[in-house]
Amino acid sequence: MPAPAYALIATDLDGTLLRGDDTVSDRTRGALAAAVAAGARHIVVTGRPAPRVKPILDDLGGSGLAVCAQGAQLYDGVRDRLLWSLTIDRDLAEQALGKIEAEVGQVYAAVDQDGVEGLTLIEPGYLMPHPTLPAVRVRGRAALWERPISKVLLRHPSLSDDELATVARAAVGPLATVTMSGPGTVELQPRGVTKATGLSLAAERIGVGAADTIAFGDMPNDVPMFAWAGRGVAVANAHPELKGVADEVTSSNEEDGVAVVLDRLFR
Repeated sequence: MPAPAYALIATDLDGTLLRGDDTVSDRTRGALAAAVAAGARHIVVTGRPAPRVKPILDDLGGSGLAVCAQGAQLYDGVRDRLLWSLTIDRDLAEQALGKIEAEVGQVYAAVDQDGVEGLTLIEPGYLMPHPTLPAVRVRGRAALWERPISKVLLRHPSLSDDELATVARAAVGPLATVTMSGPGTVELQPRGVTKATGLSLAAERIGVGAADTIAFGDMPNDVPMFAWAGRGVAVANAHPELKGVADEVTSSNEEDGVAVVLDRLFR
């Protein structure tokens, strides 16, 4: 059997592999199955923490690895355990929030707790960008820091995501990495951690190099992953920043954009 066109397929979830209702289409399932049958591996690479990824992996068959929390976690879907996990220092995260608020006024924050059973905690005023994802509302910000966390999520009452991300990067400096992973989702994560760092470690674990990897995404947090992978494919609904660095733009997530490319490569 000839070697597959790419040995590793890395897919973002929200806005890329998933449709707006958080489901994977039958066509996309078939395209992934055909690629795996041809010898390729599939790894989910997402901003979601491991507990929010497990149901999707189960729906897709429960096998394989997932890079979660913007690269801070590598999750084993078969054994339901984290192979590694990095946390953001909670004191530094609190300092970073203070620096951002000194520039733009009050922001509303949430955190993803570390671990396979970690919760998403949201402070008063924070609105979940994905209303289907479970979250626990706490009384005040101090409760966000009670347990180790993988990242902090931010929203501002009037600034756009791009505006908030720009201000946050300038204000935070070396305290944390700032990224934007979806509508209403600006995030602080451990310094130097990106989807590219997580994916590169996962790929090394299974013996695949960057040149043999094709990556799919839709938001600026996918830019480092595209820079690392041999080929980066943005869906039609992607943020302009990602489209600007993509090797190819496919159909939207609602129009099976991932499957369109995989069908061409593996069927």
